[in-house]
Amino acid sequence: MTSVHELTDATRSGILRFRGELLAVGVAGVLVAAAFTVPQMADEQWRRSLYAAAAPIFGMWLPHVGWGTVPAILIAVLVVTAGPVVATRWSWPRLLVAAYVTAVGWTFALAMVDGWRRGFTERLTDPNEYLHEVGGVTDVGTTLREFSGRILDFQPDSWTTHVSGHPPGALLFFVVLDRVGLGGGAWAAVACLLIGCSAVVAVAVALRALGAERHARAALPFLALAPAALWIGVSADGMFAGVTAWAVALLAIATRPGRVAAAVGAGVLFGVGMYLSYGMVLMTIVAVAVLVAGRTIRPLVPALVGAVAVAALFTVSGFWWLDGYHLVVERYYQGIATERPFGYWWWGNLAATVCVIGLATVAALPRALSRAGVRALDPATMLVAAGVCAVLVADVSALSKAETERIWLPFDMWILAATAFLPRGSARVWLGVQALGTLLLVHLILTNW
Repeated sequence: MTSVHELTDATRSGILRFRGELLAVGVAGVLVAAAFTVPQMADEQWRRSLYAAAAPIFGMWLPHVGWGTVPAILIAVLVVTAGPVVATRWSWPRLLVAAYVTAVGWTFALAMVDGWRRGFTERLTDPNEYLHEVGGVTDVGTTLREFSGRILDFQPDSWTTHVSGHPPGALLFFVVLDRVGLGGGAWAAVACLLIGCSAVVAVAVALRALGAERHARAALPFLALAPAALWIGVSADGMFAGVTAWAVALLAIATRPGRVAAAVGAGVLFGVGMYLSYGMVLMTIVAVAVLVAGRTIRPLVPALVGAVAVAALFTVSGFWWLDGYHLVVERYYQGIATERPFGYWWWGNLAATVCVIGLATVAALPRALSRAGVRALDPATMLVAAGVCAVLVADVSALSKAETERIWLPFDMWILAATAFLPRGSARVWLGVQALGTLLLVHLILTNW
């Protein structure tokens, strides 16, 4: 029988954890409220220097509804009411399919709140976006050899903002889509949405491969209903998140004996990620977390072979990654980054991250990052901690002032796994909080991405 003393200790522990959740949510709530309020109280010149009318979110205040409003609400209600039960009872393959379909539906519905053109087909056709340069790429080899020379601004042939700010892999992704007959904003948006939403499945696959299926199942409803969907649909960064999430998932699978092909595949995808965005170098932190959680370095060599092969292909073709990176840093300070005040954005970025992961994730962080989890090298704890570390390193770098709600999506997906630690009895409540927060954001702010 359980003694009264044991029950008292368990009750006391539960109360302390609940207080930790409330404290975390309270701090995050104050942070977000301050980040939205401070710009409204500041003088007009300083407010303009933020270059974000709805700071800390890159967008503008515009209460609105759209075709996606009702479907988004219906999907939210369905996940809140049935999600926790389905996650526990359904078979693993069926659950993954359901989670992916739900994530795609949720993401598309949120985009449709802004309308078919504004929320979907025209997001990637802006003059500063990748599609603007696709028609000019007539020879891939020449493009790679000349890519670095066109990164800096104020030249006759300077790349558009987003192309110049990334390695050539990002542009080539859209060039390939165009060459296979999937050109234009609609197809680009579909590709980014489908690949980006697959990160939901990849996170779950990684957790299960590391022996944390219970945590994977508990987190899936929150992943499928994540506020991050607002920026996954549609932005190229959502696609980056999907690619790198599968790199991590394959690496997790490769921690098992005899999975050399998975390790090489992981390396290839990590390498591709590095040539999609310079910031993906921070996914190394998540990769290390996988090896630590798996208690093995077995996949390291074949993964490195895969990553080096990708790097060698780009280098031989004429693009040297380090040259591109240094030129991008210079280009960054040729633009509005020189005016955006880091004194606001270092903490405004974190407030934007709270909007992306939601208060439920924040509430779960004290449990997810507990001493016990760290000491036991709990896989979910390791991955959540890696996501948090990647965000903090990116923030300190000062190379992402604003727009981090989309730029940090590849890291945020792993922080969302913290929701696996929420008490099962409160899952529906926290799912409701996530859904409500997301619906408020999408209906009050017209986001740029």
